Amino acid sequence: MRVTFTVNGREQRADDVWEGESLLYVLRERMGLPGSKNACEQGECGSCTVRLDGVPVCACLVAAGQAEGRDVVTVEGLAGDGLSAVQQAFVDAGAVQCGFCTPGLLVAADDLLEQNPSPSDADIREGLSGNLCRCTGYEKILDAVRLAAARRGEGA
Repeated sequence: MRVTFTVNGREQRADDVWEGESLLYVLRERMGLPGSKNACEQGECGSCTVRLDGVPVCACLVAAGQAEGRDVVTVEGLAGDGLSAVQQAFVDAGAVQCGFCTPGLLVAADDLLEQNPSPSDADIREGLSGNLCRCTGYEKILDAVRLAAARRGEGA
């Protein structure tokens, strides 16, 4: 089957897609977008989080055919000419260690801040609750989201 959808603002097409192929596989292997990570393949870790029509989803659980005609934003789509505000805050706060969870956390954090520009710590924890990290202990990740929120509030 052929699947056509918009990825990071550009129309993309994948040919000969098997009906059980995941959106994650198509993004990584067919479209050359390796940012979303393939970890658990069960929707438990959040490493493959992308936005599908503006809603964060685990790309490993979405059949590629379900993306037909829809809009997908991956971690690569967060940045313009340089790092996005959320990406820069993760770097500045030291929230990146092994990097495996980082793409999903970035997409989730960006969505959270778009929905709630001034989140409380409880809001941040809830917004990132579907994303697991084994390296950081989460405090630096929370610091990064707080920093991104503060910078957005300052207009930076």
